[in-house]
Amino acid sequence: MAASTTGKNRSILAGLVADAPVTETPRPAPGARPLAGEGVPRVGERLSALARVTSGDYAEKTFRLVDPARCRMWSRHNRAYALLSAESCADLLDSLRAQGEQEFPAVVRRVTDDPDHDWEVICGARRHWSVSYLRRVEHRPIKFLIDERELTDEQAFRISDLENRARQDISDYERAVDYRDAVQAFYGGVAQRMAERLEVSKTWLSRFLDMAKLPAEVVEAFGDVRSLRENHARELKPLLTDPSARPRVMSAAKDLAARQAARREAQEPLVEAPRVVAFLKAAAKGEGARPASAPLPATTVRNAAGATLFTVKPKADGRAMLELALDADASNGDFLAAFERELKRLRPKR
Repeated sequence: MAASTTGKNRSILAGLVADAPVTETPRPAPGARPLAGEGVPRVGERLSALARVTSGDYAEKTFRLVDPARCRMWSRHNRAYALLSAESCADLLDSLRAQGEQEFPAVVRRVTDDPDHDWEVICGARRHWSVSYLRRVEHRPIKFLIDERELTDEQAFRISDLENRARQDISDYERAVDYRDAVQAFYGGVAQRMAERLEVSKTWLSRFLDMAKLPAEVVEAFGDVRSLRENHARELKPLLTDPSARPRVMSAAKDLAARQAARREAQEPLVEAPRVVAFLKAAAKGEGARPASAPLPATTVRNAAGATLFTVKPKADGRAMLELALDADASNGDFLAAFERELKRLRPKR
């Protein structure tokens, strides 16, 4: 009875507003005062819009504006949230500042097992980080726009992948790790089944699954996973499957990873990805000297106060040149402690 009554009411309502004119009220310019009657939808407009919904021509969707602190990242989110920064999110931050609001909602689902959070973010880590940054750092009264959905883990994975597949700000390695975990969690370890579900070729998917198998030492040799591309993994794969070349590649990767970590700590530019690949290829061939096209950069060493103490410049044949900043605002103890740390880093097996 209730269902027929509802249908009858919709028919009556549709008949009442079927001939109502459809007009759009323009949004006033920022700062402008609306004229009398402007900004308030006419009754006819609202009824006409409702009639279009009930006729099936339109679908209504309700979004919510919430405090981003009440949202956590989904544990399977495919973006390295900790690597987000004001620099990597600069374009989005500028857009939010200019518009004063978030243009596209993040996809979330509700959680009930966490008193500190009401939702978890499936898609929209950059939006969440940027809104949180503007609230925390710039004290802007902006809220997080969300689209709440009921999703299984597999559905959440596919939605997240579909949204982020064409984005350049998701690194190949982040995507590869996500696919590696998903093929086991949702598709019984069968790549073909996953490829069909994602509507991609098995060859394309296999390249990313192979990339996710790179040893941690090789990944760390790049210094930043965002610079590691799928084609780099393809170039290195034959070297890592060669029993004679693999030990040399792994040894070189560990050495380079330590140097990249030192450069990152000193806030200096990392060795670029093409040079990392060239260095590892040279090591696979047993070449002791680093290729001329891929020299390892110098490392600047500072004390806790940020004063430059000395620069270490790697040389061939296991040598290094030290340039002391004798006028540094630091004690001799700072120099000695820093030198001991660098010595342990450069000669880890001694």
